[in-house]
Amino acid sequence: MLQWSKWNAPGSNSFQPMSISLSQLLEESFQIAWEYLERTGELGDRATASRFLSDTIEAMIRRGQPSRLAISNRAIAAYQRFRVSTATISSRVRTSA
Repeated sequence: MLQWSKWNAPGSNSFQPMSISLSQLLEESFQIAWEYLERTGELGDRATASRFLSDTIEAMIRRGQPSRLAISNRAIAAYQRFRVSTATISSRVRTSA
C-alpha cells in the first residue's frame, strides 16, 4: 500500500511518523473541498463538481502534494475559477444567440 509519511510532535520533542494512504488523502481532501463548496452554495452541478474535484485532487497527489488542507484549498480555488470561466462562456453564448 502506498502511503505518505508526515511528522508531528504531540507535546514532546520526539517525532513520530504518521502514515496516511493515498486513497485516504484523496478522500479526506475531497470531503473538505466538497463540504466547503456545499456550505457556501458554490457547488453547482454535483456530477460536474465531483468529476472536477476528483481529477484536480488526484493530479495534485500525483505531483507529490502531501497536505490534505493545501490540496483541498487549491481544489476549491481551482473549482471556483472553473465555475467563473464556464459561467462567462455560457453568458457569451446566450448573448450571441
